[in-house]
This record gives sequence, C-alpha cells and structure tokens, in this order.
Amino acid sequence: MTSTLPTPAASATGATAAHPRLSINQATIEYAHLATALRVTADAGVTSIGLWREPVAEVGLDTAVQLVVDSGLRVSSLCRGGFFTNPEGPARRAAINENRRAIAETAALGAPTLVLVAGELPEGSRDLVGARARVRDTIGELADEARAAGVTLAIEALHPMYVSDRAVVSTLGQALDIAEQFGSDAVGVVVDTFHVWWYPDLAAQVARAGAGGYIASYQVCDWATPLPADVLLGRHYPGDGVIDFAAISELVRTAGYTGDVEVEIFNQAIWDTPPAEAVAGTVASFGTAVAPHL
Repeated sequence: MTSTLPTPAASATGATAAHPRLSINQATIEYAHLATALRVTADAGVTSIGLWREPVAEVGLDTAVQLVVDSGLRVSSLCRGGFFTNPEGPARRAAINENRRAIAETAALGAPTLVLVAGELPEGSRDLVGARARVRDTIGELADEARAAGVTLAIEALHPMYVSDRAVVSTLGQALDIAEQFGSDAVGVVVDTFHVWWYPDLAAQVARAGAGGYIASYQVCDWATPLPADVLLGRHYPGDGVIDFAAISELVRTAGYTGDVEVEIFNQAIWDTPPAEAVAGTVASFGTAVAPHL
C-alpha cells in the first residue's frame, strides 16, 4: 500500500486547499490532452493524478514521463490493463502482450498501480465461469513480471451491469479470490465506490482486503438515477448522489489504506466543461463529501 500522506493545509487566502490525498483520475477530464491535464491538476493545488494509457500513447512514453516529471505530480495509477477473457489463441496472446507493455509503462511513469478491467464475456459465449477462470490464469502469467517491475496489478470489480460487455469480475470477493492466489506484492484490488456501494457484505470484503494488504487503490464518485442510456457515463461528483462516502471511507481507512484517493468520473456534462472547471468541481466536492472521512 502507498505510504501515509500529509494532512490538508490552508491556502494563503484561508480557504481549504486541495486535500493531499486527492488524485484527479484523467477520465474526469476526458478531453484534456496530457499536458493540459497535468497543468490544470497542478494549478488547482492537487498533487496526484491517475493517468490513462491512450493520452500517454498520443505523446509517446518518453515525452509523457518528462511531462510528469516537469509537473511535479505523483502518478497514483495507470489505467488500464486487462481485457483478457478470450479463449487461447492469437487474440488472447495479443492481449497478454499488451498488458506486458502496460506494466512497463506503469513502471516508467513511476506509478505503483496498473488498474485491470477484466474484460467482457467473449462474443457468442455464455461461459461466464470459464471467462473468469481465464482472468485468473492471465494474471498468473503476468504476476511475476509485475512484481519484478514494482507494479501492483489492481483488479477492479465492476458493477454487474457491465458483466457482459466490460468486466466479468463483479465483486470485491471475486477480485480477492484471484489476488490472494498471487500475493499482495504483485496483485491487489481497487475499491471503487460506484461499483461497490451496494454490496451486502462490503464491510467484510474491505476488511478482508485490508488484512492482506490488497487494497491497491481507492476510487470515488457518486451514483444517481436515472442512469443515462450509456450506463458507462452515469458517474457524478461525490455528494451529488446516494453513496455514503462517510461509511465506505471509514471501512477503507480502518482497513489500513492510506494512499491516494482518485476521483474518476465518466459523465458527459462534466467532460463538456473546461478541464480547469471540472478539476475545481472535483476539489470542492471531494473536500465536502470525502475528505472529512479519510
């Protein structure tokens, strides 16, 4: 797990500064190029950012590394690896090789964590059990490489509405069943409020993750209904929905996680606002809804 970060300070104007554990996941400012994302994040007094592979690829890895160094920001995670549910064959081998590249990119950017989205039920298949087994097997192939690179493969369990087209791993329990086979020095889990707030056994699973040191990332955003037609875009600023951030943050804190807390929002209206405004909205909502409970 990430080392403990400092407590918040007041700005020169007396206003509360961005919480030092806040990280702006780049998905929240989807349309910002990498240099812009780094600049508006740093300008807002935020000290950490979660990057995505596509904007890194747009500028090239070497340039991205230099931009990060120049920004002075921590990189809390790189998103994403995964998508390896296909049966054995060229597509599966290509996905595994792509994940090897993602591990190397994560290490180069100085990020401790590569977020994994398991992948969908393969086209034409109803074999959910087999797809989940292939996720486990693939992580087994990659675990030693991740360990050697100093990177944690963080399995993100997604809400079950995504099981057919995005992630066959749907609960923290399922993610931990995989991670615990390989050790927390190589494989962990993501606790994302959007995906886990509804779990009947959330307290037990977060405690289980914490006891083994498996919480590699804590991500926050809110849930509100009705969901949009594209349910991927149904995330909101913390405090704008129904999630109990006090209760979930207390579980994560008690479990021993002291690292960066990413705000990751997929929301068209937020994407359409200028990136600096979206970051400002994130800082404010995090400060009210999440920070008091860390």
